Order: sequence, then structure tokens, then C-alpha cells
Amino acid sequence: MIDKNANVIKDPKIKRIVQYSEDNKQINVLDQRFYRRNELYYPSVSSILNYFPKNQFFHAWLKDVGHNSDIIASKAAGEGTQVHNAVEAFLNGEEIKWLDAFGNAMYSLDVWKMILKFADFWNKHKPELIATEYHLFSDVYKYAGTADIICRINKKLWLLDIKTSNSLHTSYDLQLAAYAKAWSETHNEPIEETGILWLKASTRGEDKKGEKIQGAGWQLKVVSDIDRNFEMFTKIQDIFHLENPDAKPVTETLPTTVKIEVNS
Repeated sequence: MIDKNANVIKDPKIKRIVQYSEDNKQINVLDQRFYRRNELYYPSVSSILNYFPKNQFFHAWLKDVGHNSDIIASKAAGEGTQVHNAVEAFLNGEEIKWLDAFGNAMYSLDVWKMILKFADFWNKHKPELIATEYHLFSDVYKYAGTADIICRINKKLWLLDIKTSNSLHTSYDLQLAAYAKAWSETHNEPIEETGILWLKASTRGEDKKGEKIQGAGWQLKVVSDIDRNFEMFTKIQDIFHLENPDAKPVTETLPTTVKIEVNS
């Protein structure tokens, strides 16, 4: 994602820029479904998991909302992006504010509540941050993706994915397993636990038994059996390659300036 005020030339986190001209007047933008690595292009984990079968609840929802589905999905994606950006800034030590200097809300109420829920989790349980928004690649299985958070909780190395959806889907478990395997492929210390930090959980507060990590409206859902989930991911990846035997990124060339053309 290239947002307003992003430095498209210098920001190393922007992976969509393939190349730009010497005068910066033209750039080639890479398809979001691929990551570039050592002159090769790997499909993203999320694009692979688009081939995971949708369950009956999804089809029922689609039937209910009809043509509004794209609008609803776009709104949800926008909220998720805002939460992820705020979380990254929070973890980098920035103070996140709801109101600007003039009293205007910079986030919707729903987004702000999710940001507060994340802060509640982090400040109460105080994980040790290892990395955030960390790009991962598997040279063995030829895929890539971005992990939300790598951290240490109770001396164990965790990979966490933040979810802002109204429900959790099985494909999320496979996504975590793919990220965990990619991490372990390139790091000496493997991921020991994976989990989903769900910011729209129905929990009312802390777990009275002290067995679960949760709070009001949020929950850390432990996703066990990385190996089994990864095996399922590779099966979905086989379907992806079956449907996309020659999968290649699509790039588009965009000018960086525009003005009215005057006929001579």
C-alpha cells in the first residue's frame, strides 16, 4: 500500500515499486499480489489463500448483502489498514491520538476502540517486541508475506496476526503457519507459537481462570499445530498453481506529474 506522504523512492517498506526513472518522472508499480526477491517474484500468502473454499456463512452473508458486498469489504479493509498503521506507530514508540489539534477525530469510533484494545493487550501483558510489519519469504516454497508482529511472550517466540474482522476464518490459521515456516526457514530460532489477536472478540474482560490472554472486546486466540496447518496451506498452494500455472506480476507504468496539454 502506498499512502499519502509516503516516500516512494526511499521508503524500504514499499515493495510495490519496481523501478523509477532517473528524473523521478515515471515509476513502474508492481501488482500487490506479488513480492520481489532477488529478481524473482513470489505470490503473496493472502493471494494463495484466496483459493481456500468459502464456508456456508460467507455464502449466506453474500446472499444477504448482494451488490453491497464490495462496499462493505472495502470499508472493512480500510478500517483494518488504519488499525495496522496505528499499531505499527504505537510499537515504534509514537503516541497515538484520536483528536487532532482542532478537536477533529482522526479515526472513526470503531477504529479508535480497536486501537485502544490493542494498547490494552500490549500494556498489560508487555510482550518483548522483536519485529513488526516484517516481510517474510520462503525460497523453498516460493511465497512471501508480511507478519504483523514477532514478539516474545512468557519466554516463547510468537508470531501474531492482528484481525479486525467480525469473525475468524480457518484460512487465518493457514496464513500464520505459512509465515511461521518462512521465518523458521531464515532464522536460527523457530517460531514456537502462533496466534490471532482478535480486536472484535465478544469477551467481556480478563479470563477469570487466568488461562487465556484476553480483555474487554479482545482476545489472543492461540493457533496450535503449525505443521498440520502448513500442510493444508501447501494443498491450497497447489490449487493456486493449478489455476495460475504461469503466475506473473502485472506492472503498470505511471507518470509522477500531470498537466493540461496545450496544442502548439
